[in-house]
Amino acid sequence: MSDALQRTPLYDVHVAAGARMVPFAGWEMPVQYEGVLAEHHHVRKGAGLFDVSHMGEIELRGKGCLEALQHLLTNDVSALKAGEAQYALLCNERGGIIDDVITYCVEPGLHYLACVNASNAPKDFDWILGRGSKFCADIRNTSGAWAQIALQGPRAEEVMAKAFSKEPWLAAAKTLSFMHFAAASHAGGRIYVARSGYTGEDGFEIFLPSELAVDFWKALVQAGARPCGLGARDTLRLEAKLPLHGNDIDEETTPLEAGLGFGVKLSKKEDFPGKKALEQQKAQGVKRKLVGFELTAPGIARHGYPVKVDGKPFGAVRSGTQSPSLAKAIGLAYLPVEKSAPGSVFAVEIRGKDLPAVVVQTPFVPQRVKRA
Repeated sequence: MSDALQRTPLYDVHVAAGARMVPFAGWEMPVQYEGVLAEHHHVRKGAGLFDVSHMGEIELRGKGCLEALQHLLTNDVSALKAGEAQYALLCNERGGIIDDVITYCVEPGLHYLACVNASNAPKDFDWILGRGSKFCADIRNTSGAWAQIALQGPRAEEVMAKAFSKEPWLAAAKTLSFMHFAAASHAGGRIYVARSGYTGEDGFEIFLPSELAVDFWKALVQAGARPCGLGARDTLRLEAKLPLHGNDIDEETTPLEAGLGFGVKLSKKEDFPGKKALEQQKAQGVKRKLVGFELTAPGIARHGYPVKVDGKPFGAVRSGTQSPSLAKAIGLAYLPVEKSAPGSVFAVEIRGKDLPAVVVQTPFVPQRVKRA
């Protein structure tokens, strides 16, 4: 394993637990412990635990931080109250997606934390600093200071309560609804407990100082959470149709094509990179859409496999797997808008053969997050 790979504060815990470690986005991460299928089903039925400390954190503080975010992100950050989080996109001038971001409002107008994808963190920071510094003087990449742990599944709240029954912040955490968070003190450090995640299940994402990560992780495992790796995280997020940057969305795809229009507020007064392009695309209508599909013949549609519409090439599969929950081969692909309705048929080329596929409703597995 290359010495250049970064390691999270939980690396030794993963190795001691027998995790299989692999390179991912410049990090050495656990892909599985006991197996992807077992871990996937445990999250759907119980409570799974993920180390997501490789994700990036960028913080904006003080005068002008809200104005900076309003001129950078597609969503309307001014709508956030303290303790609320919001999904948005960073776009280029063509409307292509540089990254997708969750912004946490710690103090309205004065302090925000943006969580970005691991492989994009340095690029995102440069983008935000370069365009946001004229509004806000205090923009920092604080990724090295944070660990991040995700507890996901229908028993997540039960496990959290068992692990931290004596913590004053537990009561606030239990009342949270999806995309809300509580700021608290824990073991002498500042933590954020968010009701959010990347599996389609109820659960929490906890931001905490790196030095607190091991004890926090061990407490959750002792309370019944099962460690899970990147393999199960990927199958879970695909079943929930949660996009993966670099696969399903990238700088050549727009939020409107990807079905992420809920994270774009063209009505806000501030300009942001890509706003004009997205306004034009919305007025004219998209020409392609990201859809979910099932193969109707034996096979698995993997990322990069060619897609054919009416016998002609049309891009490639963006994400694909054998769904553990449905026992079907599922995937995501961009199709012409006129071929994007459920029931539309096309083909995926697998080992030189064109296998039939059909567009289906998504998410493939209903999301079970806790709404207000």
